[in-house]
Amino acid sequence: MRSRNVARLVCAGVFVGGLVACARGGPAVAPQSLRSFGPSDTPITRSGVTADEGGWRIEQASAGSVALFEVPKPGIEHTTLSYRARLKADGVRGKAYLEMWVRVPGRGEFFSRGLAQPVHGSQGWASYEIPFFLNEPGVRPDLIKLNVAFEGGGGTVWIKDVELLQTPLAG
Repeated sequence: MRSRNVARLVCAGVFVGGLVACARGGPAVAPQSLRSFGPSDTPITRSGVTADEGGWRIEQASAGSVALFEVPKPGIEHTTLSYRARLKADGVRGKAYLEMWVRVPGRGEFFSRGLAQPVHGSQGWASYEIPFFLNEPGVRPDLIKLNVAFEGGGGTVWIKDVELLQTPLAG
């Protein structure tokens, strides 16, 4: 029964148990900003993360997630969340990508990862975005976490223009 509920909550990413397909219901309006993060914001992870180039430079020695920002009690439901940012890379071994975790009281944490849009090696600035679909009316997350994940090795990634957007779903 739990996986059935998850399928209604999540339409992006992979979770334990397999892939989750998107359900019906499309955007009703243009995306709205829930929160933007800029140079005056302090990332959660301080070790290896420094202010640079209007955003942050993340130096990671190995695989793992780097916690950047949290949005507690966003007050949303029946919406598509979007984690949007600009990234560049230098010497990334393996790949790095955006990662968003969404916690729903009584149900647990679910994630979306930018596995289809990773950075690797050395690359210039480019825009990246990952969605998370909250398809079930009445389901209200109490915490959203925005990270950068490194897979297969470390390297340096710069991130800036970080935004969390929402687009309410029709129907």
